[in-house]
Amino acid sequence: MDLSKINVCDENCPVRKSLQLLSGKWTLLILYQINDQKVRYGELKRKIPGISEKMLIQELNQLVEHEMVYKKSFPQIPPKVEYTLSEKGLSTLPIIEQLATFGLNHLV
Repeated sequence: MDLSKINVCDENCPVRKSLQLLSGKWTLLILYQINDQKVRYGELKRKIPGISEKMLIQELNQLVEHEMVYKKSFPQIPPKVEYTLSEKGLSTLPIIEQLATFGLNHLV
């Protein structure tokens, strides 16, 4: 696709669609923390200071709904849940790495 031919950011704009998937305040941080490993809920909560339980659950559910993250529940007490990135989620890692590089280069 030739991106230079996109001159209207309507509902079919790929930038708009990407932002709809990735624009949550915590979305990229969650994807970055899951990365290429299996991560449990409590581990994510510890790795992302400042996120409330409600927001973490909400963001994870949205990522699962958009098929960016897989959720595996184990039938045991206490409940055990693991999250991993899907192929779609893994495809965001280069974008996140570029954002991290930009942030490192422009830290004030």
